Amino acid sequence: MAALCGCSGPLSTLDPSGPSAASIALLWWVMLAGAGVLFALVLTLFLLVVLRPGWGSRLPSSRWIVLGGLALPAVILLPLICYGLLAGERLLPLPGHSPPRIEAVARQWVWTFRYPDRGNVATTNVLHLPAGTPVDIDVSSEDVIHAFWVPRLAGKIDAVPGQVNHLRIQADTPGRYEGQCNEFCGVGHARMHFVVIVDRPADYPAALAAAAATTKAEP
Repeated sequence: MAALCGCSGPLSTLDPSGPSAASIALLWWVMLAGAGVLFALVLTLFLLVVLRPGWGSRLPSSRWIVLGGLALPAVILLPLICYGLLAGERLLPLPGHSPPRIEAVARQWVWTFRYPDRGNVATTNVLHLPAGTPVDIDVSSEDVIHAFWVPRLAGKIDAVPGQVNHLRIQADTPGRYEGQCNEFCGVGHARMHFVVIVDRPADYPAALAAAAATTKAEP
């Protein structure tokens, strides 16, 4: 019961609200199931040795190394690796399709979001997204290495000085989501979080304009 408490919450990867996050959550469950099967097989062999002394003694040690150390893990791990690679490929932006773009610029210990497709307006520590629409986030840094992560919407990607990394993100439903830097970046790292506001498509332009006006009014 205590472990299940970690499966929900604003920063839970197991409570997805977007296709990328759902793919990552499914990958986690598949990996957990594979690890459970492998653990059960190893535990079964261990119990057979303990409860039935002499069991398996007819097999030479080299055979045990090949079967138990190579063949048994390969039966589980190779399919998991293949599935993980396929799942990772599905998270990459598709070539030839250009959705709206937002620039996420990190610096100690603030996130600035610029919207080139919306007159290059900017918001601070608040990212606005339209619901049901894929958006490409161009992530960069002005000082040290940070990381952009909204667990319920997509995987994480590093913000590297002098380099722009791309992450496609999509939220299924309007609401408020939490994001954070999960790469240690200095003494203020714990405070480097941001809010993602997902608006209905019809409300998105007005909500973004209001947030940008608030950012301009701040000292």
